[in-house]
Parts: sequence; C-alpha cells; structure tokens
Amino acid sequence: MKTQQTVFTNNQWKTISENEGFVASNANWVLAFGERIVLETIKPFDYLKNLYPNADIVINSTSGEIYQDSVHDGSIIVTAIEFEKTSIKSVEIDINSHYESGIAGEKIAEALTGDDLRTIFVISDGAKVNGSELIASLNKKTDERILISGGLAGDAARFEKTLVGLNRNPEEGKIVAIGLYSKNLSVGHGTMGGWDGFGPEREVTESEYNILYKIGDVAALDLYKEYLGKYVEGLPGAALLFPLSMRETEDAEPVVRTILSIDEEKKSMTFAGELPKGSLVRFMKANFDRLIDASAKAAQDSIQPFEDSPELAILVSCVGRKLVLGQRTEEEVEAAREIMGEEPVITGFYSYGEISPLNPNARCGLHNQTMTITTLSEN
Repeated sequence: MKTQQTVFTNNQWKTISENEGFVASNANWVLAFGERIVLETIKPFDYLKNLYPNADIVINSTSGEIYQDSVHDGSIIVTAIEFEKTSIKSVEIDINSHYESGIAGEKIAEALTGDDLRTIFVISDGAKVNGSELIASLNKKTDERILISGGLAGDAARFEKTLVGLNRNPEEGKIVAIGLYSKNLSVGHGTMGGWDGFGPEREVTESEYNILYKIGDVAALDLYKEYLGKYVEGLPGAALLFPLSMRETEDAEPVVRTILSIDEEKKSMTFAGELPKGSLVRFMKANFDRLIDASAKAAQDSIQPFEDSPELAILVSCVGRKLVLGQRTEEEVEAAREIMGEEPVITGFYSYGEISPLNPNARCGLHNQTMTITTLSEN
C-alpha cells in the first residue's frame, strides 16, 4: 500500500505527504473529507479525477477535518491509496428519508458480497439516514461476518445538510459503501467514548425514530432539565455536555446518543440516532480527560491485529466531542497518534455519527460521541 495526501486550504492545493514510489494513476481509492461550503464552492471532483483517473473517489462533508495530527476547519483533506494486493468495489445508494435506511443496507450488502470481502467502509448522508437501521440491515445481510466501519457526513455545527458523493461532486441523500477484497489485508478497529454516566437507568416510553417524547411517565425535556440544573440556561447548546447512554435491551451493550435539538412546545428532544420505545437510557456528562483517554484506548484497540504498525488510520470522531473539547480537541488526535506511532498515515473527519463494532466480538453499530478508528495495512 502506498498513499499520497493533498490538502486544499487557503484557496490552494498542496501535497503534504507521499510514499516513495507512489504513482497517482495507480491509485484505486481516494477519500476526500471537506467542509461543506468549501465543497459546494470549488466542486473538487474534476480536479481529483484528473489527478487520480483510475480511482473510486469518495467525497463527503464534515464537521472538521483531521490530518497532520491536527484538527482543521474550512479545508479538504484528500488521501489517495494505491493498493497492491487489494481490489475494491464501491456502490452509491440514494436515500430520501430515514424510512429507506434498511432497504439501503440490503442493497449495499447485495452489491458488495463476494469472495475475499474483508471489510466494508461506509460514508453516509448524516441528515436523512437512520444510521441504526442502515447498519442493522447490513449486519443481517452479511451474517455479521464482515467488519463494517465508517461514519455519517457532517456539516460543521450548522445541521443544515450533509453531502456525499461517489465519482461525482457530493450531494444530499447519498450513501457510499466501499468493499475491500483481499487475503492480504489486515484491518483493525476501535471505538470509545469516555463519558461518565449518572443517575438511574430509565425506560423510553414514547418516541418516534430519533425524537424522544417521554422517559417513564415524565416528558423527556422536563426530566432532562431537572438533571441539567444550572446548565438549563445554556440549552440547546449545553445539551452537548450531557448525551444519553442507550441500551435497546437489558442484555445489549450501551451506545451514546447526541442531542441535536429540543422542542419546548412538545417537550421533546431530537437525537443523532434512533431511540426506540422500550430502550433503556441514562444521562451522561463530559469528563475532558476521560474523553482524551478514550481516544487513546480506541487507537490501542485498532492496532491489535497488526504485528507492525498499520499503514493507514482513518479517524472518525463526533462533532459533539469537538464542541465539548473546544481548544483541547487536538489532544484526542495527538493521543491516538502517540499510541499508533509515527508510521500510519492519518486522515479523518468529525461526523454526525460513527460506525464500528464496540469491541472485536460485538456487532457493528451506530455511535455518537465516540472516537472511532479504522486501521488498514497490506501484508
């Protein structure tokens, strides 16, 4: 595997890293993560296609770009990958509403299933998709035998629209999935949150997809405000400091759900992921040091399959973490680098949802408020 990284910043393109012997025309997979307005303004596909004529080019909008061990805004980071022992196949699915998410997962699995399929990497629209249903469908159709990872596109903290595209300039309502096929490809993954839980676990008694109306017999927003105390005046922004931990069943692993908005009239809360009726939820709060330590733990888990260092690491972290950590955001990227060492090329973005198993033996799921890392290397 050889890589080249190019960045668009300050209205110009420049190459920031390149493996010896890299040949642009041999690149077969290109990942371009960029700020939404920049993508809409410069429309980078034609430029990238000219550079990498034989590659499948995936472009998506972000809530921040990760490269050179730092977090950036208003840029596009392009990572071109020249696999030597791995073939790829990509598929793009249109989605108009979250009700189509399960069918989209089935279509992706049917398109990518094949001999030597090692992993599926998913980049999805972050506004119209039910990420939980998408991944559940993919898990079912692949018999939970294939590692699935990736993330939902972002739109800074605007939450207006997200863009994704395969071999075209990105648009709303697209899901792109890439299958990597090889007997010589090692793949690792890690995901970790680092949030502290507090208060009792309670049952969701009324919800619709990602809108939570009641917890127990109390309106969701009323109960939430009770727990926020002095932070109530900072709503809705303060909600990022207090996500929810959710378990669909009593024996399920908990996942974290980020709060996107509140409705004072309906006393409801909208989340970046499904909260089904009957699920169990618990309030959580931010602990800055634990958030950064969680990034290191995710990195540690992601390198377990490798005898040597991986060659490429794709970091997908949550916009909620970025907003909470503020000036300390880069510390979570630095923590991951310290664990992985200097060899891996790092790319990534801040998302509206992260896709990964919680641990090596768990099924893939949609997460919020985590640092999720996918690592790749050809043997």
